[in-house]
Amino acid sequence: MSKASRLLIRSAYVAALGGFLFGFDTAVISGAEKSIQEFWNLSGFWHGFTVAIALVGTVIGALTAGKPADRFGRRNALLVVAALYLISALGSALSNMWVPFMIYRFLGGLGVGASSVIGPMYIAEIAPPARRGKLVAMFQFNVVTGILVAYISNYIISLLAEADAWRWMFGVEAIPAVLFFGFLFGVPATPRWLILKGKSDKARDILKLFDISNIGEQVKIIEDSIYAQRHIQSPRLFTKQLRVPVMLAILVAFFNQFSGINAIMYYAPRIFEVAGVARESALLQSVSIGLTNMIFTLIAINIIDRVGRKKLLLIGAAGLTVTLLMVTLDFLLAAEPGSVVLIGLIGFIAFFALSQGTVIWVYISEIFPNRVRAKGQTLGSFTHWTGAAIVSWIFPMFAEIGNTTSTGYAFLLFTVIMVIQFIVVYKFFPETKGKSLEQIQEDFGL
Repeated sequence: MSKASRLLIRSAYVAALGGFLFGFDTAVISGAEKSIQEFWNLSGFWHGFTVAIALVGTVIGALTAGKPADRFGRRNALLVVAALYLISALGSALSNMWVPFMIYRFLGGLGVGASSVIGPMYIAEIAPPARRGKLVAMFQFNVVTGILVAYISNYIISLLAEADAWRWMFGVEAIPAVLFFGFLFGVPATPRWLILKGKSDKARDILKLFDISNIGEQVKIIEDSIYAQRHIQSPRLFTKQLRVPVMLAILVAFFNQFSGINAIMYYAPRIFEVAGVARESALLQSVSIGLTNMIFTLIAINIIDRVGRKKLLLIGAAGLTVTLLMVTLDFLLAAEPGSVVLIGLIGFIAFFALSQGTVIWVYISEIFPNRVRAKGQTLGSFTHWTGAAIVSWIFPMFAEIGNTTSTGYAFLLFTVIMVIQFIVVYKFFPETKGKSLEQIQEDFGL
């Protein structure tokens, strides 16, 4: 492997470490949420709100990350994200009062939301077209790796810690946060951002490091694209000209969350308990979900540039419909739900990881022009995390009471939404595989 190739992969992977912390922070709450409810004696409503407060921060982080990423650069913005993860981990672990705990979880959510915007954006802007899908998908692979590590960490800590296990569950996140912060000093700024800021000479130096051929031609293409957007097109996102990429970003993010993924990721042990599984076994079975997620994300990363984004979304929508229906029927019809729920949820995770779990960040990072890419990434992430907050807040009102029928109806709703997704993707979503960012822009007539 050449020096330039190693730099490209290292830079992409460092940016993707924000995804690892994103995944860890997302899943760690699943092992701690019941202890938190008992520690502060929370009702169902406030229990859901306590879990969702990080997602409220995530919505705000996703909504506001684009502007500092454009002003200060993608890498510098990621340094702030790393600091937020560290403060959140230590603060959440040490809090004795509910309000400070909520503040620290909110700060962690800001980091998650910002990293979901800036991480894929950074990778998309340094990756060559033929490798962009795989490299951007590294972000999602790190997300699911973080989820798996959080599940394993929760299970081990529950066995070893005699008291306050939930504090250790949150606290260990400080370790990868420190590593993420340190590694970021070893990666360059993105050439497209440098050109956006009028620093074409520095952009050429970075392109040389990545061993890009026809550097002058590449810089000219990016400069022309940025010039056209500055002097011909409005930089505003919500315009008639940008309606198609805006619609696609909103739809892919909406369907991603209303598949029910975060209801499962945040409340997997509680769902298994509703299905009659003991608490200790429920935590262990959550590990099987995290492992499945990682395996099928790895498969998706290696086929996304060959199979294509649209086809994976269609395969996923069909598979998610079937597996969600399995879970729904077991909760609604079986006298004692159990093994079918586990099989259905593992199948759900497999199809989700193979499709929209991997495709979402790649697709959103590709479909917007250079000038508004940060805003477009922000829109997609904002939609994604708003859906996540809604689902995570409402779902425990179904699952907490242990009523298999109400839980079944929640999964029925997710099933119907996946049927709608298949139809919408088939009719409206274009394919973007193998095309440069500028070619995709031209396909949209931008």
